[in-house]
Amino acid sequence: MRARLTTGLVVLLAVSCAAVGVAAVVELNGFLTGRLDQQLRDAGERFPASLEHGGTLPSDHDGDGDGDKDGDGDGDTRRQTVGTFGARLVGDTVTNAAVVGSGAGTGAGAGAGALDVALDAADRRTLASVPTDGRGHTIDLSALDDYRVMAVQGRDGDVLITGLPTESVEATVHRLELVAAVVFGAALVVAGFAGALWVRWSLRPLSRVAATATKVSRLPLSSGEVGLWPRAPEADPRSEVGRVADAFNTMLGHVEDALTKRHASEERLRSFAADASHELRTPVASIRGHAELALLHPGPVPQKVARALERIEAEAARMGEMVDDLLLLARLDAGRPLERLPVDLTRLVLDAVTDAQAAGPGHRWTLELSEEPVTVTGDAHRLHQVLANLLANARLHTPVGSTITISLETDDGMAVLKVHDDGPGVAADVQPRVFERFTHGDRRRTEGVESGTGTGLGLSIVAAVAEAHGGGVALESAPGSTTFTVRVPAAKG
Repeated sequence: MRARLTTGLVVLLAVSCAAVGVAAVVELNGFLTGRLDQQLRDAGERFPASLEHGGTLPSDHDGDGDGDKDGDGDGDTRRQTVGTFGARLVGDTVTNAAVVGSGAGTGAGAGAGALDVALDAADRRTLASVPTDGRGHTIDLSALDDYRVMAVQGRDGDVLITGLPTESVEATVHRLELVAAVVFGAALVVAGFAGALWVRWSLRPLSRVAATATKVSRLPLSSGEVGLWPRAPEADPRSEVGRVADAFNTMLGHVEDALTKRHASEERLRSFAADASHELRTPVASIRGHAELALLHPGPVPQKVARALERIEAEAARMGEMVDDLLLLARLDAGRPLERLPVDLTRLVLDAVTDAQAAGPGHRWTLELSEEPVTVTGDAHRLHQVLANLLANARLHTPVGSTITISLETDDGMAVLKVHDDGPGVAADVQPRVFERFTHGDRRRTEGVESGTGTGLGLSIVAAVAEAHGGGVALESAPGSTTFTVRVPAAKG
């Protein structure tokens, strides 16, 4: 904005200077040309008329005031300015043309102070085209350059043209143009520098508002507690910048209040989830224990009752896993630190794949491991849970006979774990929210896919644990190719 304002100021000043300069040059040129026309009127047609009467209008070149009594003059140069041009035309033919010189001429065709002018055909046509209106006109003669001429009708039916050189007018105008260019150029430089300083000083309050906005934009607002936000410095409320600063501060206050309420609501929800999960663990375990105890009763148990007890036990186990998962997510959301110990991730992968092979013998399991063991710093139990959830997800969502490939390598200081399968893939509408809690895909969309149940929390735990270790998880899926990629910082050294 400062650059645009300064540039606009300099451009406006340049346009103003150009307008003033052009107006001054045009006015001066018109004024000097008018004076030149007045000089032509004062000079009259005496000099061109004398060219017709050689010697009858004597020229006083000997300085005694009685004219040239020798009778060899060719024009009356008395009271004529040096450089005055005279021409006589009969019809459209130039019969005489001379110019007042500073000294005596030479040859038969020149007077004491008048010099004949050699005109070419173009010059003769130019002279013949001058209107006999008694007004000044500018013409260009090849032998004399630019002249201001005035044509009048002579007494003998001829045309008499008197002219004066425009060199003095052009020199004065060019000098004004040079002076104007230098002065206005210096003025533009000074005005540009001073304008930049003035604009910078004038926009200081707005710069402070922008600096405050930059600080606010760098605050982590996605989650967590919101501290006291910076405010824009107070400015004159009567100015535009002052009103912007006041509105900005008011907006920050409203946003801060809203985020504070959101954080309080999230804290209450986390606390509720953690407390509820903790409190549910005991009754769920009790239900499961009573079901197992009833199944162990030595007496005869009706088949329907036994089946009901088995379902109670299975659902109690499933509920217990869900409660444990919810409690883990609540603790991760609360920012509780995990263990930070060296973990051989290669060993965890081997153990997890062994368990997955036992659970899914109908799948083909492939390992691609680097030659050197991959070690990370973190919580071994939670990282194993990440591996188990990813492998269980691949097994449950692919038909029997599918190939599941697990690869582990290091890349740019990160341990990269990939779980790839050639199953039907994740539906496009599910992919954006696949790591959200309680997200379920249609596991029965492909024949042969295992119809076991899940809590919908497995992948959300994968994402939460990876983020808690300073990494992340990503999904790339299409029919016939699905890859989950987990990245966590590798151990240094």
